[in-house]
Amino acid sequence: MRRLLARLSPQDSLYPGALFTAARIATDAVATATNLQRVVVEYGRSVWADSALVLLTQLYFAQGDPAATVQAAERLRRDYPDSPLKPRADFWGARAYFDLKDDAHGCALIQEALAGAGSDVEFRNQVTFYAPRCAALTTTATPPRAAPTADSQPKTASGAGGYAVQVLAVKGAAQVDEMLTRLKVMGFDARVVRDTSGLFKVRVGRYATRDEAQQVQRRLKTRIGGQPFVVEEP
Repeated sequence: MRRLLARLSPQDSLYPGALFTAARIATDAVATATNLQRVVVEYGRSVWADSALVLLTQLYFAQGDPAATVQAAERLRRDYPDSPLKPRADFWGARAYFDLKDDAHGCALIQEALAGAGSDVEFRNQVTFYAPRCAALTTTATPPRAAPTADSQPKTASGAGGYAVQVLAVKGAAQVDEMLTRLKVMGFDARVVRDTSGLFKVRVGRYATRDEAQQVQRRLKTRIGGQPFVVEEP
């Protein structure tokens, strides 16, 4: 598989599928995660992206990293809401929320996983096992996404243009995913931008004014260090 990847151009339509297969047959977790992260970050529009995210939720959970599990699950829910794999992501995200002592959001995802289980009896039984712990919660009043914390960004501009805060510009997908996870846990709305330079740029928010963006930039510098800076977006 390594030789096949070396022969294929990254622009080849077969490349994301080859990366996904390489992840499935990799003998160590680092190689698996790296290849899956590349599928998600570099080929987010491919048919393999949602499958890669589900495998990442399982991998992160097995590694005892509930924060990364939640980040991957929520990314699938946000970017691929119509994916048939969403109930699987809901399930692993729910288990991670439970590990984080956030039963409210865990139970919300359990409900969604049950609703999407369909005729898969084995999967439904897996999800149902966790349902009793939710009996005392009024999950219908709980949104599936965590409420903004004190570290969350101000309300962003809904229209095109405005300002953002750039925190990272790298070539490696693994660094991007790690930073996205950190920002998610802190309550920031982060995304990846890729331009003609080929770099993956992690940016936070879309703000109507430079002043709003500068406030977030100062908070980010305190929380994650480095040299985050304000950029104007078209």
